[in-house]
Amino acid sequence: MEKAKKGGKQVKPNMDRYVKTGLLLAAVVAVAILSAFWATTFSPIASPWGLRPFPPDRIRGDLELFYTAKTVISSVNMTLLTILLITYISIYKETQSEFTLGLILFSIILLLYALVSNPIVHAIFGFKAFGLGPFVMLPDLFSAIALSVLLYLTIKY
Repeated sequence: MEKAKKGGKQVKPNMDRYVKTGLLLAAVVAVAILSAFWATTFSPIASPWGLRPFPPDRIRGDLELFYTAKTVISSVNMTLLTILLITYISIYKETQSEFTLGLILFSIILLLYALVSNPIVHAIFGFKAFGLGPFVMLPDLFSAIALSVLLYLTIKY
């Protein structure tokens, strides 16, 4: 393995990238575990203002599973967007590129979307929803896939 010189020091190429990727992956996994814990501990159906009648044709376990998955995915999206935002801000400081400024704005808007779509935020304000089935989490799942690709490309280049 060849060593490259960087600032007078010899550095292994791509070693910093592997460490950074590992730390980012650890942060995403930690957020996923914490949000899953929160979602399974606190029911998204319960509300401080009283219980809403539960539809008789729905199975409670299915709903809780979908909203738990939405909580985890939405929290992971917020983490990925925060990492992207920090990365884009550091790139903008170096390049002053208008395109990077657009990416910063894009990241902020998607971060706000992920924040307000998170069932944790809904529960904090006393709102609850049910009856959407898997469609409650699919938009967040697609966003997570797109953000993962964007983060991969951002770190790679």
